[in-house]
Amino acid sequence: MSIRNIASAKLPEMVLHRRHMHMHPEVSFKEKETYKFILDKLTQHPELNIREHVGKNDDNEGAGIVASIGDGRPHIAVRADFDALPIEDQKEVPYKSQNPGAMHACGHDGHTSTLLGLVDAVVANKANLKGTVSFIFQYGEEEQPGGAKAMTDDGALEGVDKVYGQHYWSQFPTHEVQTKPGAMIASPDGFYITIQGSGGHAAYPDATVDPIVVAAELITNLQTAVSRQISPIENAVVTVGSVQGGDAFNVIPDTVRIVGTVRTFKQEVKEKIYEIFKNEVEYTTKKRGASADMKYTFGYPAVINHDAEAEVIAEAAKELGLPYKEADPLMIGEDFSYYILNKPGAFFYTGSGNENKKTTPAHHTDMFDLDEDALETALMMFMKILEKESVITWT
Repeated sequence: MSIRNIASAKLPEMVLHRRHMHMHPEVSFKEKETYKFILDKLTQHPELNIREHVGKNDDNEGAGIVASIGDGRPHIAVRADFDALPIEDQKEVPYKSQNPGAMHACGHDGHTSTLLGLVDAVVANKANLKGTVSFIFQYGEEEQPGGAKAMTDDGALEGVDKVYGQHYWSQFPTHEVQTKPGAMIASPDGFYITIQGSGGHAAYPDATVDPIVVAAELITNLQTAVSRQISPIENAVVTVGSVQGGDAFNVIPDTVRIVGTVRTFKQEVKEKIYEIFKNEVEYTTKKRGASADMKYTFGYPAVINHDAEAEVIAEAAKELGLPYKEADPLMIGEDFSYYILNKPGAFFYTGSGNENKKTTPAHHTDMFDLDEDALETALMMFMKILEKESVITWT
């Protein structure tokens, strides 16, 4: 059978698995039933060497699973994540989330069902293995510190030569594959600033230190970190996502809280913006008679694809006859970066947006859905990548 025929035959089962997980989502670091579901599917294959609770440490129970088959090299790993988001599912579909306040609003259910399909395909062709394939099922991608670092620290990539991953993307047409060498996904940092002023009656602002005015000035100043203090050649974003302070029209509050994110690709740019933030927060508040406390969290590293492995992905898509486009860098975040900081590898997008099937709403929204035909596309891609890496042939 051809790669396409094998993937097409696996599609109905991948859809069933995806819909089961979509109906029973579990948010980051609480994926107990999802873990059991994946483990149950894997243990049906006695050929697999299964390692449980990968990533367990003092901070989490470690819901990661690494399953391997074969022997020797090349040793290629493929990763999928399986956590959901704290969002209420608003879709009216038969597989709507049954867990209040939780939803697979990013496609991780699809990632995992695709990897389970790949497990089945590789096991069925075990006689044609020329090395080792590892399947990495990762927890906690959506919530920092994420599961990838804990899993790589715990040996998830031990003996691995290369590692690949993918993400369904509703903003790209179904079946379209995108990747690029180099910087592909940004590093997402977070900042949390509390401005302490001195509140009072709105009619007597001179008797107060108004934290709202200070916050307004500070927000404007922080934006110059990108527009005036970082080279326009560099990709960087500063976004304030929340400003909270006061609850009455005639009262100046004591405090204002500002929350936002910084997105960068280069470590030196990340560090420079952090230093700018520290200075701006200190000096802007101080000159107005206020004070501030800033918590700044450094997010996942940027996803920087290795050139050779990105080329393998591009060639795989073209050889399969799939629509292919070189990706533009996106300012989202993805902890797959930890895997390719440790080993050569690359990440790609599989388009899953279809207006007729209502699968174009953005990720992390309450109407998000997948065009499930994309599951077949991603499975074909992983199968072709393994073939091109000379670890297996398909019959």
